[in-house]
Amino acid sequence: MTDDGGRTSPVAHGFPHLETVRASLTALFGRLGAEGIGAYATSISRAEAAFGPAEDLHLGAHRVASAVVGALRLPDARMVVSFRPMRDAATVELTAGPEYFVEVNDRFRLHRRDLAAALSHEVTHVLLHRLGLGFADTAANEILTDTAAAFLGSGWLLLDAYREDALSHQKLGYLTPEEFGYVLARRARHFGEDPAPWFSSPQAYEAYLRGRALAGREAHRAPLAGAGAGERRRYARARRTGSAPPRGAAYRFGPGGGGVGDGGLRVSFPCPVCGQWLRVPAGAGALRARCGLCRTVLECDT
Repeated sequence: MTDDGGRTSPVAHGFPHLETVRASLTALFGRLGAEGIGAYATSISRAEAAFGPAEDLHLGAHRVASAVVGALRLPDARMVVSFRPMRDAATVELTAGPEYFVEVNDRFRLHRRDLAAALSHEVTHVLLHRLGLGFADTAANEILTDTAAAFLGSGWLLLDAYREDALSHQKLGYLTPEEFGYVLARRARHFGEDPAPWFSSPQAYEAYLRGRALAGREAHRAPLAGAGAGERRRYARARRTGSAPPRGAAYRFGPGGGGVGDGGLRVSFPCPVCGQWLRVPAGAGALRARCGLCRTVLECDT
């Protein structure tokens, strides 16, 4: 996992990896299923991740690693943690298990508050390896790992490790701070678990709010019933022509059989929970759509 640590260029912001993040969430739901995702309803706590200066280095590191393993539901995996000088924050050797060897940057000997964050990314690599879930592209695979960590309950630590001031900055992982916030907000909406009070870093909290704002807009856009008046009018105009607006619309129209609604016209749009594309009759008014992947029931007005 990459380690900014104040030595490289300023931290990147915004949402440059958003399409890969969304594809990662869909892949995660596709592999684990709704019930499997449901097993991750409770995030790792700050107390579990805490690692104080008085605690024995190696015993404490293994205790924290075990806590991350437990949070990611890998009870039969054992992390052997060692420290050495290295460029990255941490790295893991992926094998058949049950033992996995994690090497951690030497600076975490002293900067212990972020050890659990570094381990979160590496243990998620183990989880995805065991699930057989990954992308062919290495960069996309790292985005998948951060996204899975954040959505499955340990990755809020990665965002909380982000700190930036006039003299220095630190960020762990491959997502931008806002992208971490976006994934955490989608998790919060799905599980009803608000991570906002957990952040010790003011910059992390602000990034979470920016990510949450985007996730909130996505959860209230046409043809979902919670869309605002302006977007409803825009959707109605697009429906009359049978084509989505050229920019900014997350829906598309196509023919459908049976003559339902506007002459059989159908509208497709991504589920705001898992990203799976759904297809329902356009012009049918208020209806409920059930996502076949995450099983979320969505109130729509098509």
